[in-house]
Amino acid sequence: MGKGVPSYTDEEFVAAIRRGDDRALAQLYRLHYPMISHYVLQNSGTDDEAKDVYQEGVMVFYEKVRDGSLELSCQIKTYLYAVCRRLWLKRLTEKTRFGGRLDDHEPFLETGAEADLAAAEERDQQFALMGEALDRIGEPCRSLLEGFYLLDKSMQQLTAEFGYTNPDNAKNQKYKCLVRLKKLFFSHYKEEESF
Repeated sequence: MGKGVPSYTDEEFVAAIRRGDDRALAQLYRLHYPMISHYVLQNSGTDDEAKDVYQEGVMVFYEKVRDGSLELSCQIKTYLYAVCRRLWLKRLTEKTRFGGRLDDHEPFLETGAEADLAAAEERDQQFALMGEALDRIGEPCRSLLEGFYLLDKSMQQLTAEFGYTNPDNAKNQKYKCLVRLKKLFFSHYKEEESF
């Protein structure tokens, strides 16, 4: 490695990222990018597409490390390759430049990356659906729920902000809004699953 840049083992990378060490993440990012870039460029991709796929793959890895759900049964390099490869093949399929099914091509390395990627995609879809439900719920529910859950405002603050007579009324209204939001989310979520 370069002068003054610590070199990490895979275990040290994971531990450093869990601690929030941005230098370790930056080093990891630089370390394996050439491999992913080469793969994407060799498979009908551009340099920008390689950067996008790698960024997405590193984010899947990073989120799994940070939330403690990563069970690494291979080298980080192999894990990132598997995630990025899957992301690239999926992107190619979506662009319809790729004729076959993903399963028809080169056996997938069993790293657990496919399940992690599927879980990340499912979570992203759920966040998108929750955002849509929040958009549809209307005011004052949207602002009340955002204030409490996203902006971490107290019931006292929300009472003053929305003009409720007391915090119990604000709490009751928040509950009603939350029930409506759940109904909107789950009705839309079930519609999405049926497609």
